[in-house]
Amino acid sequence: MARSYVHEARKRVGPRRERIRPIIERLAADHPDAVIALRFRSDLELLVSVMLSAQTTDVTVNRVTQRLFAKYRRPEDYLAVPEAELEADLRPTGTYRQKARNLRAAMRVLLEEFNGQVPTRLDELVRLPGVGRKTANVVAAERGATQGIVVDTHVRRLSQRLGFTRQHDPARIERDLQRLVPRADWARFPHLLIWHGRRVCNARKPRCERCVVNDLCPSSRVTGMVHAIAQSKRL
Repeated sequence: MARSYVHEARKRVGPRRERIRPIIERLAADHPDAVIALRFRSDLELLVSVMLSAQTTDVTVNRVTQRLFAKYRRPEDYLAVPEAELEADLRPTGTYRQKARNLRAAMRVLLEEFNGQVPTRLDELVRLPGVGRKTANVVAAERGATQGIVVDTHVRRLSQRLGFTRQHDPARIERDLQRLVPRADWARFPHLLIWHGRRVCNARKPRCERCVVNDLCPSSRVTGMVHAIAQSKRL
């Protein structure tokens, strides 16, 4: 029954490739301010901010980095203090001991292998301790060197709801999205889904009546109700 409903819903809204461009355009119009919420002034600050954003909010990270970046300006600065001191500076972001270890290890690699500069290529970024593909994708995209599509919890949830993927693994979701999303939109697409997920299509109670793409979404309760009413009138 559930599979039949999903199949009918997907037929109702049309193929993915026909929907992707209007969805991107509508979301861009509805969220013109959809950009990264982290505050940074350099490549190093960008890297640190994204690394600290795991399992916490961007608001918390920005509050912490306001003081952090005044104290730590170069990779060497993160290694010049005792690890316990760095941990204390990171404490509000949660999992601060692991984050401190990762930051110090990443700074060592930057100094030893990249002359203190943050690399741009994904294969080099993921060599930094504490940097996975998602973090690497964010850093590369924000530097104008987009090589993939960021998949966070919002992107995963909305991509599934919109019928763009049936996968749950972030790497497989990214591959599905790369086949579907025009490459020119790889950088902004995650931001659009993230902001739409925060403002409209939240996890527990999506506001489908407010959604600008509800007629293109197979999970929309609004289009589902309209379809059900239309079907009942035919009977």
